[in-house]
Amino acid sequence: MQTIGCPYIGGLVLPHLSRSLLLARVGWQYRLSSAHPLNQRSLSSGNPGNALKKGDGSNEGGPSSPSSSNSSTDSTTSSSPKSSSTPQSSIPSDWDENPDLNISTFAQLPSSTFGYNQHMIINSEFKEALRQILWQFRAPIRYAFAYGSGVFPQTASGSKSASKVHSHPSPAISTVQGGKGKMIDFIFGVSYTQHWHSLNLQQHRDHYSAIGSLGSSFVSRVQDNYGAGVYFNPYVTVNGTLIKYGVVNLDTLCRDLSEWDTLYLAGRLQKPVKILRDDPRVRLANQINLISAVRTALLLLPSKFTEQELYGTIAGLSYLGDPRMALPAENPNKVANIIQYQLPNFRRLYAPLIDNLPNVAFHDSRSKPSEWMDDPNTNATLTQDMDPKKRGNMVRRLPRSFRSKLYFRYQSKFQIPQLEFDKMLEESDDQDPTRVKKPQGSAFDQRVANDRIEDLRGEVRKAIKSTVQWPSVTQSLKSIVTTGIVKSIRYAREKMEKYREGQKKEKEDRSHSSGARSKST
Repeated sequence: MQTIGCPYIGGLVLPHLSRSLLLARVGWQYRLSSAHPLNQRSLSSGNPGNALKKGDGSNEGGPSSPSSSNSSTDSTTSSSPKSSSTPQSSIPSDWDENPDLNISTFAQLPSSTFGYNQHMIINSEFKEALRQILWQFRAPIRYAFAYGSGVFPQTASGSKSASKVHSHPSPAISTVQGGKGKMIDFIFGVSYTQHWHSLNLQQHRDHYSAIGSLGSSFVSRVQDNYGAGVYFNPYVTVNGTLIKYGVVNLDTLCRDLSEWDTLYLAGRLQKPVKILRDDPRVRLANQINLISAVRTALLLLPSKFTEQELYGTIAGLSYLGDPRMALPAENPNKVANIIQYQLPNFRRLYAPLIDNLPNVAFHDSRSKPSEWMDDPNTNATLTQDMDPKKRGNMVRRLPRSFRSKLYFRYQSKFQIPQLEFDKMLEESDDQDPTRVKKPQGSAFDQRVANDRIEDLRGEVRKAIKSTVQWPSVTQSLKSIVTTGIVKSIRYAREKMEKYREGQKKEKEDRSHSSGARSKST
């Protein structure tokens, strides 16, 4: 069995994952129990992987802070998914049928615990060090997350010293990165692009390439009109830590999360990230993004599959069509590494959504919180209902922009006349405010879902590639201009180094497996 973007990795032993993840299922619509207290470990516990998991639950994922959406403070400080102290709440099963993406407060979310699954538990000192980096920007940041291997390890600890990457990192950053210093990646969501860059250019002109001399108006036009709508400033030092930060308008971010028009940022948020400042509109849009990722993966998987196959399929979605994966510019084992070292975080992110979908379920006696949520060596089995009607409903609920691409592919395959096809698209239009109706799968959706599984996989993958490819290419070309030649060469060199390291490890693994088979015979 192959998952898209990575080889089948069922049965892998995952020895490096921390065993101190929060055991309680405090994700979306999970019932909270005082039987699962937060498990904290100190930074001095020896294993840097364990240090990563120390969580001060009182600061994780609070949904109801009144100042969260318009304050520079982290919205997650106001409340917590704390066991019995958090009220139980039910979420309407139809919350994603006609979501209101114009909300402005957390109180307008479907539930007081809505979206808790998006908040990963990390070491509290490390989290504070990341927050302190945000405080060094006077321009208002409404939403922010840190992501990538600098935050969530994708390899075992190495010998490379953090001081060779960071000039004066905090002890927490040095400890969590395990002596293998890595640049930390951020995304900043902002309300007004030009205003933000105007303020940031005044404070941090050295973060920009020569393009910054053309002013904030030009910078904002480059950001919003080309590529995926993100403007990156890499290799800048803040608080003694080397970082890369991307700036995106909140409207652009929410549109990609809810419609998948580029999958550039939606793909990043389909993997574990650490949200440092939250926003209610983004939280709602991202929950749509996550449940859409599950539905898309289910269309690509058979009736029975494993957790690692599911999460590997989801993690690989945004890499389909990414030009870096076709060039020697990215670790070929990237997706497998992400799953291997972050399995409990994927559970935290997706298990609450899986439990609330009617057509998929864990089918494994080991999938109980006390035995399973924190266990990196368990690869639980799931089953899904292959009934065309239910799968047709999944097709109908795919993100609008992506669904249109899939529809056009099947119009050609089924040779549907244009007038008939246009009428069908009009009936499935989600944008008409005068019509509020349940998005049930039509006969066409059921026909798509009932296609041969190999053909359906092929068409879905092609639709994903057509979504990802052009924005990724143009974003990469834009980055050469926005980051400058010197930094672009440095970035490309480091990516090629990762590619060579990945190939080397792959050869070593094959050699080890071959030797083990020889001994067994």
